[in-house]
Amino acid sequence: MDQTLSYYRIFYAVASTGNISKAAKELYISQPAISKSIQKLEENVGVKLFTRSSRGVTLTPEGELLFTHVKSAFETLTIGEDKLRRSIALGIGNLSIGVSSTLCKYVLLPYLKEFIKQYPHINISISCHSTNHTLRLLEDEKLDIGLIGKPENFKNIIFYSLREIEDIFVATQDYLHNLSLRGIDRNHFLQNSTLMLLDKENMTRQYIDNYFQENHILLQDIIEVSNMDLLIEMSKISLGIGCVIRDFVQKELLSGALYEIPLKPPISKREIGFAYNKNIKVSKSLEHFIDFYEMSSL
Repeated sequence: MDQTLSYYRIFYAVASTGNISKAAKELYISQPAISKSIQKLEENVGVKLFTRSSRGVTLTPEGELLFTHVKSAFETLTIGEDKLRRSIALGIGNLSIGVSSTLCKYVLLPYLKEFIKQYPHINISISCHSTNHTLRLLEDEKLDIGLIGKPENFKNIIFYSLREIEDIFVATQDYLHNLSLRGIDRNHFLQNSTLMLLDKENMTRQYIDNYFQENHILLQDIIEVSNMDLLIEMSKISLGIGCVIRDFVQKELLSGALYEIPLKPPISKREIGFAYNKNIKVSKSLEHFIDFYEMSSL
């Protein structure tokens, strides 16, 4: 389309009012400018669009055909503007969050429950990935924000710590009793058991592997799974010793369904929190979410 949008805006106004003078007042431009624009548009399309008379202007058959499409286009634009104004007034926006399935269940969802009450018109999408994968997506600007374990090194990421978490090893009393019957003392349970860990893509696993290496703990049998809920359930059926986060097995520890295996030295606590790319333009939705979790942590 070679013609500028302004020509069609003028054409639409003249056709709607049937009068150049009224169109000029509506558009706040002069009548000669209106006439010149109509003439230019007629030259560009190669046909007469209006018939002029003392009572005003009327569309030619060709003008009627063009007006049908122009009218539809401007009505669509008007609808779009109305929807945009409503979305701004309601605070409608989009927010994409990356998080591991474990942190999503135990940490993110409680936050979102309260956030949605305050901002019900923000559309939220959640992508469940490991912390390492979430960090890559944040670096590539494919996510707005992520809930992650604090990485050791990050360049372009702003990290806001929520709280500390503690990794522990748990098993059923029956499983530990069977280890004892085999003559294994409690200080060597990890080396002589089936150990259930998250897979190597997960930052938690990397953190635990560093603990093993620093303390010269050599492992025998390992089962790898992709999420912590499986580790907890597998530990509860005496399949082995599971590495889990203390906060997420409080109920099982209190009921005696699982027992914690004392470690010397214990695994150091680590931080989890929200992170986003400092180079992105912060949307209104992300701004609301940042304000929300910062206020919630006070």
